Amino acid sequence: MIESIQSFFEKFAFGVCAWWGHKLGIESSKIRLFFIYLSFITLGSPIIIYLIMAFVLEHKKFFKLNKKRKTIWDLE
Repeated sequence: MIESIQSFFEKFAFGVCAWWGHKLGIESSKIRLFFIYLSFITLGSPIIIYLIMAFVLEHKKFFKLNKKRKTIWDLE
């Protein structure tokens, strides 16, 4: 029962902890524990930060600013 709930959240969660774990070279489970402990200590404020990071990761294609765009003359 617990394994099915855990696999559901790992599969359908936003992927913020996995992304940070990949970028920093740390296991995502340790980052999840960090968010949980920090949420208890600071009364839930990291949850807001987590949701903002999830929004940015979900829509990161709109936040890329330095990407060179093709002009109408570059169409092939």
